[in-house]
Amino acid sequence: MGRQRGAGLGGGHDEREQTLNQLLVEMDGFEANEGVILIAATNRPDVLDPALQRPGRFDRQVVVPKPDIRGRRQILQVHSKRTPLGSDVDLEVIAKGTPGFSGADLENLVNEAALMAAKENKDALNMDDFEGAKDKLLMGKERRTMVHTPEELKNTAYHEAGHAILNLLLPETDPLHKVTIIPRGQALGLTMYLPDEDKYSYNRVSLESKIAMAFGGRAAELIIFNQFTTGASNDIKQATSLARSMVCRFGMSDLIGPMAIGEQSQEVFIGREWVANREHSEETARLVDAEVKRIIDAAMERADALLREHIDGLHRVAEALLERETLTGEETRLLLEGESLPPLDLKANPRKLITTEDLERENENGPSDGDAGQEPPQDAAASEEAKTQDLAPGYDIYGRPNPAEDRAEEAHKREVEAERAAKEAAPKATARSPLGTLFTASSTEAGQSPAKIPDRDTGEQQSPAEKNEGDPHGPQAS
Repeated sequence: MGRQRGAGLGGGHDEREQTLNQLLVEMDGFEANEGVILIAATNRPDVLDPALQRPGRFDRQVVVPKPDIRGRRQILQVHSKRTPLGSDVDLEVIAKGTPGFSGADLENLVNEAALMAAKENKDALNMDDFEGAKDKLLMGKERRTMVHTPEELKNTAYHEAGHAILNLLLPETDPLHKVTIIPRGQALGLTMYLPDEDKYSYNRVSLESKIAMAFGGRAAELIIFNQFTTGASNDIKQATSLARSMVCRFGMSDLIGPMAIGEQSQEVFIGREWVANREHSEETARLVDAEVKRIIDAAMERADALLREHIDGLHRVAEALLERETLTGEETRLLLEGESLPPLDLKANPRKLITTEDLERENENGPSDGDAGQEPPQDAAASEEAKTQDLAPGYDIYGRPNPAEDRAEEAHKREVEAERAAKEAAPKATARSPLGTLFTASSTEAGQSPAKIPDRDTGEQQSPAEKNEGDPHGPQAS
């Protein structure tokens, strides 16, 4: 409602502008008998009508920035007041590890941690729940059902390893938080950096390191596979934007100097000009483009040189990612320094990625447990039970019809048919007892003898087969 008047196409007499005009008349602020205080909030002060901010109206502005570490700790205390927390939960550590989070982000963090704990039937939240919730908010939700080819998985591992290694080698970078090849959101893999403290400005060295880190994945692909993929498209976009900002906004180019070039044009709907006025020449535009390209080319060469120098570390980190799927910053540093990681417990950390080779093995041998760390069952019956005990009835873990269920159902049908055939093939006999009662004897159940019928002449108990033995006319009946 308070957006600048005259914005967009059309006249200035629409309903919104008329409402704003009446509001401005009512809140001139010079009446002595008025005791009303009007408070409003916006996250776009740049598009407000100038008349709203004149003296007597909204002439006092209170800026509410994102909370610092103390504010985050206090916000976490408020939102976790009614949530049972484990003994290992330290809100100070969580507040330190969430720079840039707003109050709503912190509330969402507690809610996500509570959901993760509820899924595992926990009585209280622990630090693992908060770490998982933070990863979900920062990197997106895991896409475990996505199927990869082994070549794509290897390419992703080296791409992310390139980012992670450059983060550890370049100066003035944010600490490496986690690197993973598990798809999250729209990304096939992610390398996450997390500053130790709140940062409000960056110097030239730090920005140049950021651009070089962005090209770490592309450089690793070129070194290992001698080709590029589309996986670096977002890295290129971010690096180009940052390099152009260094030249045009931050004055970090020796050739251009401290000049603000190419102010961003404003859209018509917020009341700005149709076309941004150009205040620089064609020659200056060519210099800007050349300077941006120089910064990007230098960053790419720097990334390539560092990765070739530490090629052994690149191989170790990529192989560890293929084995473990996710590495922490400390684990990546140990691998880069040539140290080995402790053995991976696949029972506690089962694999989450699915490859085309897994699907081929499943189609050939039926669905397996999918976890390389699980001990194989000792017999066939235990194997079938282990394959199907955690699956939905009739479907496997990928939502497809479950071959194990089908085989079990077919086996059951075969048993029923065999039992029915045995009943039909069993010999039957009918005879009259001395009391005139008609008896029918058949081997209805395995292991049971047919009923005995007293012989009319001798009185001995005989089965129908014994009684009719040698009788060419078969059993007597009336």
